[in-house]
Amino acid sequence: MQDILSNFALILFVLTIVTGIVWFLDVFYLAKQRRLIADAALREFDARNAKLQAEGVRAQESNRAEIEANLLKRPMWVEYSGSFFPVIALVFFLRSFLFEPFKIPSSSMVPTLVIGDLILVNKFTYGIRLPIINKKIIELNNPQRGDVMVFKYPKDMSLDYIKRVVGVPGDRVVYENKRLTVNGKVLSYQALPDYLNEENLTYSKQFVENFGVVQHKILNDELAPSFVRNPDDFPQRELCNYNAEGFACTVPAGHYFMMGDNRDNSADSRYWGFVPDKNIVGKAFFVWMNWNNVKRIGSFK
Repeated sequence: MQDILSNFALILFVLTIVTGIVWFLDVFYLAKQRRLIADAALREFDARNAKLQAEGVRAQESNRAEIEANLLKRPMWVEYSGSFFPVIALVFFLRSFLFEPFKIPSSSMVPTLVIGDLILVNKFTYGIRLPIINKKIIELNNPQRGDVMVFKYPKDMSLDYIKRVVGVPGDRVVYENKRLTVNGKVLSYQALPDYLNEENLTYSKQFVENFGVVQHKILNDELAPSFVRNPDDFPQRELCNYNAEGFACTVPAGHYFMMGDNRDNSADSRYWGFVPDKNIVGKAFFVWMNWNNVKRIGSFK
């Protein structure tokens, strides 16, 4: 399923090009050729009718209209291409430059996002990028701490991941005893009632984490250790230090440090490293449907 979704943009692009070529070919060439053929056939038909009338035989005008309609009728493959091209092109444009839908497949962002949430991602907030190759062509805003962002997984660019931005270029991110410190400032935490995970009927500690502008909920598992188990040997890992209480990382230029809100059940930058700017897909901002719980519909932070 992930492979299909990751190739969907390419599929849309190919369909847009193919149907567009057929549509333009029909408008600017094939339709004119059909008109020429029809006119020639009608002239022959009219000449034959004139001859028949001269011989006292009544002409059949209904046959003339039927001949014209048949000769001007577009072939089925042209008809379908012409009908689908505007729709496919519109979907491709909207999905590539404005908003793209995604489905949440895991619990790493609980309680903010749950499995089955269908979300919308703003594709232009962080700059305009060319579809397929994801190359930024127009600079706009940069990701901010606290944003929920979709990006290409650094270890497999065919996969889309969603996490929260906790560190921007130049930040010193420290996570010890399950509390974040950014550039020497300890984030504030407000305890909430325990969160019930309805899938496995377990409880997790729940807090409001305060980034200043953005406040959001996180979960902690009391039984999970604070240290990071077996982090990968990712690019620029020398900028990170791991210990029994957690880790400390300095975010390099052009990169971001990402973490899931379900802190002890998220494979994120702690394990596989920084996210380059070139991997950014967009900013997630709205749940447009969850078939298991329609009350999930709405915006989120």
